[in-house]
Amino acid sequence: MATVWVAMSGGVDSSVAAARLVQEGHHVTGVTMQLLPEGDDAGGCCSTDALRSARRVCDTLGIAHHTLNMREVFRRDVIEPFVASYAAGATPNPCIDCNQRMKFSHLLAKARTQGADALATGHYARVATGLGGTRSLERAADRGKDQSYFLYRLTEPALGHVLFPLGDVTKEWVRAEAGRLGLPSATRPDSQEVCFIPQDPGSFVAERRAEAGLPGPVVDESGKRVGVHRGVCRYTVGQRKGLHLASGPWYVSEVRPRDNTVVVSRGVPATVERIA
Repeated sequence: MATVWVAMSGGVDSSVAAARLVQEGHHVTGVTMQLLPEGDDAGGCCSTDALRSARRVCDTLGIAHHTLNMREVFRRDVIEPFVASYAAGATPNPCIDCNQRMKFSHLLAKARTQGADALATGHYARVATGLGGTRSLERAADRGKDQSYFLYRLTEPALGHVLFPLGDVTKEWVRAEAGRLGLPSATRPDSQEVCFIPQDPGSFVAERRAEAGLPGPVVDESGKRVGVHRGVCRYTVGQRKGLHLASGPWYVSEVRPRDNTVVVSRGVPATVERIA
């Protein structure tokens, strides 16, 4: 029997992850991180309602639940880098940073210092142990829900103290199991949006970096001006919709914050084709 902290978002996945660990006989504690600024409740996995849901699930399972105020760390390690990256013309994925820096760095370290053997989450991924005990991150059994790509920054040492109880089951099974156990989160919808952004990312960034929201020229690859953009933070390479340019289709091929310019081309940029 191990002592396990479970990162609880209030959703069905983390709820069933906790339930499976309880069924296996582990000493389980549910933990929810408070990440959004005081009074800011954008919804999703970090909302006040999500916190209440996590508490209700823990009550149903008969396990302890703790709330950790990690707002300042989240602002410093996730929100600020996200804003800076968008303003620099990139399109970051803050959920990857949140997993690396919040769950599997700060929260895992806190769990370990408080005597927990492992930190568990509701991610669909698996940890495999190879020859010599070396651990590696593997795709989940449910390939349609696999989230291992979100976790690619996990280090081998960290994998020794991480559990993914849903790695060998399907999403359909998880929903059914939550209903069978009578968990309050059984019908809770999955979170789809970035938790700290109540509006579109471009508006969020423009409110914090005014220069990234200034209008400027849209040029084609020859340098000819073909339109005006609404701020470089509102565009990403490969974007086609929302350009409002004549004689399309046009695709964004480059975002240049240094001269406040968006470059477009007639075809899909080669970088996007390679990714596809």
